[in-house]
Amino acid sequence: MWQDVRLLNMVSNALLGILALSLLASGLWWVAQQPAFTLKAIHVVGVEGKGLNYVNQLTVRNTALPRIKGNFFTVRLESVRNAFETVPWVRKASVKRQWPNQLVVTIEEHRPLGTWGDQGKLVSVKGDVFTANLAEAEEGGRLSELSGPAGSEKEVVARFYDLRTWLSPIGVEPVGLKLSERYAWTAVLDNGIVLEMGRELSTDTLRSKVERMVGVYPQLAARLPDRIERLDLRYRNGLAVKAKGLSLETGTKKGK
Repeated sequence: MWQDVRLLNMVSNALLGILALSLLASGLWWVAQQPAFTLKAIHVVGVEGKGLNYVNQLTVRNTALPRIKGNFFTVRLESVRNAFETVPWVRKASVKRQWPNQLVVTIEEHRPLGTWGDQGKLVSVKGDVFTANLAEAEEGGRLSELSGPAGSEKEVVARFYDLRTWLSPIGVEPVGLKLSERYAWTAVLDNGIVLEMGRELSTDTLRSKVERMVGVYPQLAARLPDRIERLDLRYRNGLAVKAKGLSLETGTKKGK
């Protein structure tokens, strides 16, 4: 072996390479530990540079910052992201380094649509259920009351927006929507009227029922001003009206 010059050169070069890499790694480690790279600031911004409505400095300082470890080089961005996503009102966070000693955290906040069920939870405009301060949510306006079986959140929110569109011709809006355990729909309008809509047997079931009601609502409202309490749309070609001092059914046989 010792007489094989080529082999000795290869071994020598390999050892020198390992030594060089070790020195380089040690140098980089030494540089990375310098005070200049200690994190000096964490900038928290909204998506597309927009301001934040609910996430505040005090909450971030108490909830996220204690969980962030390391400096500019050693901090784990995934850990920072996870820390910020535990902050109330944060739907999603993304993190990037900013040379030489800062981080930039971009936050997408939950936008509250209403309350969800009776457990003190909120549901967002995207159908995410989350926990946050109810009083803070109400600062943005009246919250709707939504509920349904577990896993139905996005479906309920989608139908809520559908109802807004379907009811717009008569100038009323839903302020509550419930999907029962039997998957029957009940809505509450901003004028206090309750809509019993039954089950959604197809994609057009609810829409056809609501459109039928919208067609006769102006006449009903004119004949029974401020007296209508409930409209039962669970009829195949009509509806039932419950008003103060009156109960009226039109159409044939209830559907589901």
